[in-house]
Amino acid sequence: MEAPIIYEVDRARDGGSFSVRRVVAIQHGRPIFNMAVSFHIEEDGLTHQSEMPKVEGPENFKNLNELMTDEVVKLIPEKLRKFLTKERPFEFRPINPINILKPEKLPPSKQVWIKAAENVTDDLVLHQCLLAYVSDFELLGTCLRPHGFALPFGDGKLQVASLDHAIWFHRKVKVDDWFLYTSDSPNAHGARGFARGKIFNREGTLLASVTQEGLIRIPDANKKNTRTSDPRLQI
Repeated sequence: MEAPIIYEVDRARDGGSFSVRRVVAIQHGRPIFNMAVSFHIEEDGLTHQSEMPKVEGPENFKNLNELMTDEVVKLIPEKLRKFLTKERPFEFRPINPINILKPEKLPPSKQVWIKAAENVTDDLVLHQCLLAYVSDFELLGTCLRPHGFALPFGDGKLQVASLDHAIWFHRKVKVDDWFLYTSDSPNAHGARGFARGKIFNREGTLLASVTQEGLIRIPDANKKNTRTSDPRLQI
């Protein structure tokens, strides 16, 4: 965590209206992260968007900390307890959350209201960066809902990790106002889960779209296919 990270940036394209960059993050002499970024100047054009689901506003739902009662906290594995109960830079208010005390199988879709816990300076790039950061939360959990897992990361019964993540910004965003993150998972198979998300503001304007594929592995299953002699390559 404390080792320095070197970022190699390739100026792949600088056109009249589009620019493209490729970024590789290197730590301990090997790549740990790859990113492709496309920038576009503002232009007028055709406009349409998906409709926001008809849901109640965030004031009608409890945040995650309120859902973490003492009875629930006792059930959380010790390694996850601190992560799930600490104060976060964003407030999450899930709609139809899984009942951790009585987990059940639910459809592979979910909605959650999200907002930055504090006011953010009026800087569009900062708001976009923060939205990209928080868009990784709650997404792979959508893949777990049909299988009745009560806690993120499968309650210790699964190994879950993001493999790739993509986000498209459609319109200007403001993360210190409530926005609705709605997601669905059309597929999970072969120790991989796929989820896609849409982010709307309170007025129903589509701000961004997200996709993600992640590892969803049952520990000790298919050991021969998931192990390698090089521990650095074990995921």
